[in-house]
Amino acid sequence: MKKILTVALTLMLVFLTACSMESPFVNNDSADDGNIKIGLSISTLNNPFFVSLRDAIVEDAEAKGYEIIVVNAQDDAATEISGIEDLIQQGVDILLVNPTDSAAVSSAVQSANNAEIPVLTIDRSADKGEVETLITSDNVSGGEMAANFIVEKVGEGAKVVEIEGIAGASATRERGEGFHNIADEQLEIVASQPADFDRTKGLTVMENTLQGNGDIQAVFAHNDEMALGAMEAIKAVGKDIMVIGFDGVEDAIASVEAGELTATIAQQPDLMGQEAVSAVEKVLNGEGVEELIKVPLELKK
Repeated sequence: MKKILTVALTLMLVFLTACSMESPFVNNDSADDGNIKIGLSISTLNNPFFVSLRDAIVEDAEAKGYEIIVVNAQDDAATEISGIEDLIQQGVDILLVNPTDSAAVSSAVQSANNAEIPVLTIDRSADKGEVETLITSDNVSGGEMAANFIVEKVGEGAKVVEIEGIAGASATRERGEGFHNIADEQLEIVASQPADFDRTKGLTVMENTLQGNGDIQAVFAHNDEMALGAMEAIKAVGKDIMVIGFDGVEDAIASVEAGELTATIAQQPDLMGQEAVSAVEKVLNGEGVEELIKVPLELKK
């Protein structure tokens, strides 16, 4: 009888020891019930592009049997950090982060690193902290596409306005970098002002810019929301100015087809979301992922 009890106790200890062993990628709090829990922080859901990105990620993740928790940063860095900290406290196994501000989000990324939770960023990078991969469009190339299109349609020396995104966002820096790679040599940039990726702010910036620059020939906005706002301001004064946006959201495509917005550098949020979930699978399985996963762009005109 003692031998039977000894064997039983030994087997129980072996079982408990095996259950307590942790994977370097999986948080056991959520793994206990057999589910992988993904945390997703989205910069804003007021922009159709990011709504499409969220929907693609959620659909693909749930189809693969993952649990996913989404938090909305509402384009506010403090809200973003708080939301990510909450996801960490909820014991997510992996984090997908679409940063509002690449610098500000760094502290939250480092918190996840300290909790041994892998972090993947989407569309925009984090300046600091360990990130497995960045899934994004080639923003520099997109900015160059926009500038080259203006040169092709209006000619060298054309007077252009650049409406920038959020100052701390990597997408702002990269789209601006690509645009200036061409525009600084071949175009005359009469104004560059931020409108925070927001349609209403884009309208206001364009209204103010038009007051002092009556001979503008083209506008490049770092996203479609700002481009559509700029179009409203231009229509209100009856000007004929070409406007190029960036993202390829539904409203922008409809505006291009209606002959209002001249063009948009179209991203593919659905494909971006699928690439993100695919990268999650690889990281959770201990496979290597590229530091940068680029999703193709397309000029819609």
